[in-house]
Amino acid sequence: MIDRASALALVLAEHPNPGLLAHGRQTEAVMRALAERLGHDPELWGVTGLVHDLDYPRTAADPARHGLALREALPEGALPEEALYAIAAHNDEHTGVAPQSAFDFALRAAESVTGIISAAALVRPDRMNGMAPKSIKKKMKDKAFAANVRRANILECEKAGLSLDEFLTLAIAAIAGVAAETGLA
Repeated sequence: MIDRASALALVLAEHPNPGLLAHGRQTEAVMRALAERLGHDPELWGVTGLVHDLDYPRTAADPARHGLALREALPEGALPEEALYAIAAHNDEHTGVAPQSAFDFALRAAESVTGIISAAALVRPDRMNGMAPKSIKKKMKDKAFAANVRRANILECEKAGLSLDEFLTLAIAAIAGVAAETGLA
């Protein structure tokens, strides 16, 4: 399996736009925190979160390939099969790869929650400082706010093993930890 430095180098080699890079780093942070909380491998889950959208620039016009084309972009053996499956399942609406494991549901919830937390931070005067799960839950009810965020995927945190409040608390803290690098400080 590739290490984090190699994974980041692969991401940077694709010259992602700043928003996509921030999303990958935030997803990585949430996935590492989830792995630690749920007793899984933080390195595996974190690297998977970091690279999960590596193929997006090449597949944006063909959503059915997003998550599947990543196999072609990664070196042989870079990620274990369970990680490649979770990446394909994060876009099951288009790939048809149904999420099954806690890993799959965690990635779907983690990558989705970054959108709503980032959007909420950008409209707050204190950005991430003092953000609470209650405010994110309120934003989730407003379908016009961060309209592209799949709220149903966030709720899948329960299938990964955490209540919504526990997941939001963990995700807010994880994203706050990378806020300076991802434009949310």
